Amino acid sequence: MKIIQLTDIHLPEGGEDTMGIDIRANFNAVLTAIEEERPDHLVLTGDLCFHAGSRRVYEVTKLKLDKLDISYSLLSGNHDDPEVLADVFNIGHLLVGEELFYKRKLGHRTALFLETSRGYVSDRQLAWLDQELSHLRGPALVFMHHPPLTAGVPHMDNKYALQNMEEVQQLFFTHPALVTVFCGHYHVEKTLCLNNLVVHITPSVYFQIDWRVASFRIDHARPAYRVIELVKDGGLRSSVVYV
Repeated sequence: MKIIQLTDIHLPEGGEDTMGIDIRANFNAVLTAIEEERPDHLVLTGDLCFHAGSRRVYEVTKLKLDKLDISYSLLSGNHDDPEVLADVFNIGHLLVGEELFYKRKLGHRTALFLETSRGYVSDRQLAWLDQELSHLRGPALVFMHHPPLTAGVPHMDNKYALQNMEEVQQLFFTHPALVTVFCGHYHVEKTLCLNNLVVHITPSVYFQIDWRVASFRIDHARPAYRVIELVKDGGLRSSVVYV
């Protein structure tokens, strides 16, 4: 099964200062590339909106995604409103209170989708995650917005990291098999490993952060997406494509 992950689109409503970057052009270029890839499924891992959750942005995004005629899954980031997102995309049945977290079958694998729009994984989600991991007999596949490991990106690690990272890590560490996480939020391409946990940070559709400096600096504005291939023997292949 071929999955494409998009993250951190940050689509503006109009009039926002986008630092001279044409986000709509970036998004359209990525969608054109995806159409040529013909994946089996898309996963959008949060921050669809520029600053805050916007019904208008979600409606525009939904129209663009529906035109691709490819099934997709979504979760919310810290610049999203999970309730408005769920309403526009007709997935309100997946809400647990005000949070959007759920599981979904992707090919032969069960994928877990987490909610971190408030910057942490709630106690309710932690209990759910613990239960779901205990039911898995083999490697775990997780999608979330925030990375559950520090990434060596000073600006993000110091200011915008997952608040209860250690609690989430401990749950992943207790799983007897490999846990593979695909996320975004950091606007960078990184692969992180600790114990049984492998984290792939996917670069943004907006701009990429220079991880080699302590303060915020844009590295470049080439949009990107990630190709994830789930193979029949239980393996997984992943590549990042810059447009």
